[in-house]
Amino acid sequence: MNLNILVNNQPLTAEKGQTILEVLNKNGIKVPTLCHIKDMLPSGACRICLVEQRKTGKLVPSCSQPVEEGMDIITNSPKVNEARKTIIELLLSNHPDDCLYCSRNLNCELQTLSNNYHVRERQVRGVKNNHHLDLSSASIVRDPAKCILCGRCVRVCEETMGISAIDFINRGSNSVVGPAFNKGLNTSSCVNCGQCIVVCPTGALTEKSHIPELLEALNDPKKIVIVQHAPSISVSLAEEFGMETGKDINGIMNAALRKIGFDRVFDTSFSADLTIMEESAELIHRIVNGGVLPMITSCCPGWVKFAEEFYPEFLPHLSTCKSPQQMLGAIIKTHYATTTGINSEDIFSVSIMPCTAKKFEGQRAEMTSKGISNIDAVLTTRELAELIKLYEIDLHNIEPELADSPLGLRSSAGKLFASTGGVMEAAIRTAHYKLTGKELVKFKINEIRGTHGIKEATIKIGDLDLNVAVTSGLQNAKDLLAQVKEGRMDLHFIEIMACPGGCIGGGGQPINSDENALKARMKSIYSIDERESIKVSHKNPEIIDLYNEFLGKPLEEMSHHLLHTTYEERDVLK
Repeated sequence: MNLNILVNNQPLTAEKGQTILEVLNKNGIKVPTLCHIKDMLPSGACRICLVEQRKTGKLVPSCSQPVEEGMDIITNSPKVNEARKTIIELLLSNHPDDCLYCSRNLNCELQTLSNNYHVRERQVRGVKNNHHLDLSSASIVRDPAKCILCGRCVRVCEETMGISAIDFINRGSNSVVGPAFNKGLNTSSCVNCGQCIVVCPTGALTEKSHIPELLEALNDPKKIVIVQHAPSISVSLAEEFGMETGKDINGIMNAALRKIGFDRVFDTSFSADLTIMEESAELIHRIVNGGVLPMITSCCPGWVKFAEEFYPEFLPHLSTCKSPQQMLGAIIKTHYATTTGINSEDIFSVSIMPCTAKKFEGQRAEMTSKGISNIDAVLTTRELAELIKLYEIDLHNIEPELADSPLGLRSSAGKLFASTGGVMEAAIRTAHYKLTGKELVKFKINEIRGTHGIKEATIKIGDLDLNVAVTSGLQNAKDLLAQVKEGRMDLHFIEIMACPGGCIGGGGQPINSDENALKARMKSIYSIDERESIKVSHKNPEIIDLYNEFLGKPLEEMSHHLLHTTYEERDVLK
């Protein structure tokens, strides 16, 4: 049923059940929001989206007010603008004045609103927040003094991720957002995914920066500083420099990293190929020998920690493969160090990831051997942008370069790891070849592509009907795992990524990434797969050489020692 309304004296058509905000957005009319998250039920907490009903003179929150026939709405009347300005002034009354030093300076929604509504001086003076920084997490820094209680982080953690590691604590003016019992994030059920950072409008939640340690290493002449970059970084970094969303700047990024001073530049997509060699072999071994099924991927450290905390009964289902980050880190500090004559203790190994959980993964005890970590520092996409700006490198005027070899050549299958379904698609391509001796007729598997929460497919591999499922967003994972717990027996292989859309939507990616940005990044990844010639991990010549010269065969002693691990149940506050 269509409804007729007036907005700023212009007639518009709306659908019954829509909110005013939905109608405004659909028609290109912008009103500010702070607590609103698209596709979630409105909370109406911040009131910054107020609009005026001309007939009654009342101000109503556009995010929660449904449209009615004959409504006459004004979005920018003097009364509306004054109300919004007052809300901003109240939010600023006890907010810290350290904008120049804040990591969200010039990318803060509260700062932007203050500028847009000409808040040039402090009109309301409240008691300053006296909260302590929470530095306990390996991945995330929590600064409650900068929290404006919009609730976005709480909702994403609960509704999208299904974790509820943080919530509102206390009541009234004493309200804060924090973990259970207001303890540190390190004792909570937080899985370090960083989705809370992505939706936070201020600097209340940020990643724990590893740039200081990196700069120290870069300036140490005794250190060989080696960097690897994840498959999704090249299609998301461009956004931080005003380039087209989803633009692939892989070669430009390689050149920039060398100008910064990295001694070697490797591509984590290479070790994604390595992961596929091991993971496909493990899947086949489980199917042929009656192993634990369905096997579940273990590339995502957010998902792995989630399983350790909430689904320990599923740990035997997890692939024993380390993630591509950790596999390449292990190879760099063993085989590569030996063949190049570098002492592994002199190597400072850096990874650039779309994911804050990778910071946690890098310091796990399972990822350390004889006191030497496979990875010494992890930078997010955002931190890489900061680093490039620090070194004043102009990405618009730089010649692209290739990654170093060996450990830099990849197949397009390895690049697919960036998107939800990509690990599964790459694994199926190689598993098909290993089981039949033939390549897939069509490499593209549409059923497991796209941004849908749960996707399923049945792939014919010889006499085997391989049943697979793919999910991203841990709430979706909970729904799928519930089916398995309730007795669903047909699935052989499940891919789980913590972040919606997979790594392209990771918690370390550019702030305020919307669905269109995710789709643009995903389209770019699939375009790479379309145009490149090596589409399967098992045909990567550098992978073949690595097995011939060092690892032997997948799942054999050397590869099992370096590239596989195990996980145990975690007891955390929930």
